Amino acid sequence: MGRSRYKVVDSTLPHFVTCTVLHWIPVFTRPETVEIVLNSLRFLQSEGLKVYSYVVLENHLHMVVQSDDLPRDMARLKQFTARQCLAFLQEQGVKTLLDQFAFYKKAHKSERSFQFWQEGYHPEWIQSDEMMRQKIEYIHFNPVKRGYVDLPEHWRYSSARDYYAGQVGLLEVVRVW
Repeated sequence: MGRSRYKVVDSTLPHFVTCTVLHWIPVFTRPETVEIVLNSLRFLQSEGLKVYSYVVLENHLHMVVQSDDLPRDMARLKQFTARQCLAFLQEQGVKTLLDQFAFYKKAHKSERSFQFWQEGYHPEWIQSDEMMRQKIEYIHFNPVKRGYVDLPEHWRYSSARDYYAGQVGLLEVVRVW
């Protein structure tokens, strides 16, 4: 039996996914670390990943995505962003966060000094238009519910501007499904 109830049903179908930083450590509080995530997504988009919506918060991100091989693309996203964010934190001398990434690292991850992401990404297959709209709204209203902004389109690191303000956000999104 698998370790999670979340499974990719068919990687070519849209899925709602969540990636959480280990122990909810707030690492995406700097534009540079968020840009690492966005650049990784841009690269994966150039190789076929479709991003329908996204939000990056201080310690996790939510997306509705689709690709020819979603498990592979999510692994690539997490591996690249972990390496780049940890390298950035080391360059900047952010010892407090690095110490936490070392302390909370799972014991079986003995081949490395740090663990950046929690394991898994909790894929939920989008089964209907109604579910797609619900997940997109959940993603966009996440910063509002947390009290960070009054309107979803005010959160810079999300696709809400594309959906609600008629503006182009920081990452290209597919709005037709």
